[in-house]
Amino acid sequence: MNWDDARVFLAVCRESTLRGAARVLGVDQATVGRRITALEKALSATLFLRTSDGYALTAVGEAARQSVEKMEHSALELERHIHGLDDRLTGNVRVSTTDSMAIDFIIPAMARLHDQHPDVQIQLDASTQILSLAKREADIAVRNTRPDNPDLIARRIARWPVGLFAAQAYVDRHGEPQPGSAFEGHDLVVYQPYLQSKKDLTLVSEPLTRGRIVATLSSSLLVRRSIAAGLGVGEIPVYMGERDGLVRLWPERTRPQPYEVWLVTHADLRHTARVRAVIEQVVEAFAPENQ
Repeated sequence: MNWDDARVFLAVCRESTLRGAARVLGVDQATVGRRITALEKALSATLFLRTSDGYALTAVGEAARQSVEKMEHSALELERHIHGLDDRLTGNVRVSTTDSMAIDFIIPAMARLHDQHPDVQIQLDASTQILSLAKREADIAVRNTRPDNPDLIARRIARWPVGLFAAQAYVDRHGEPQPGSAFEGHDLVVYQPYLQSKKDLTLVSEPLTRGRIVATLSSSLLVRRSIAAGLGVGEIPVYMGERDGLVRLWPERTRPQPYEVWLVTHADLRHTARVRAVIEQVVEAFAPENQ
């Protein structure tokens, strides 16, 4: 099995449909189908069962998957090693981060980088999905959690307190909530993943039991914009609230866990010139907020 066939095989394994695999590979669905049929013919084995729900691995296919994933690991390791030896300030660097940090920090860093090194291109992915650096889905990640993979190098570049904020228009209409009232009579906007992961919900350690959750948002940027629009009271990093001109409520209170920002890259890429150049600009972008 060559590596091109292996990539197609793994894409179908992971997506379970030809359409999903085609989207990941950047080819058309018919091409994926032909490659799988040809692969099964070459191996004289049925790798997938075609079901109404998609493609399901057979026992033989499962055994093949384990071997092909080892092939993938070796191929990606070789690619990282070769890229790690590259000392040219040219080429593409893939950066993964959240939408808020992309707008506030990464895009300004990209502008400065372009002025200094115009042949370095940035491919920016801004979402709540965490891409895999080990699988080369990204070269650099700017995250709010520290990874536990020993092959990744993580550097904390920011640590902010998290406070309670509202728009001036909201305060003018509803007043400020009273500490100890569990937000009685107030509208709240909440980060959706936080809502899903917590049993006892609080904002800056205040229970939400008497408040009304009017919106749950899937990203920090959406939380910020909802607060700024006067939709309700919400909890965001203090720097974000101050940057957006919001009213800080209960300034003596912060969330017990601060908001940390980690810059992460793979150990094999840390000496690549273009990756180093991007890292330097990202770190510089965060520096004023940490003074």
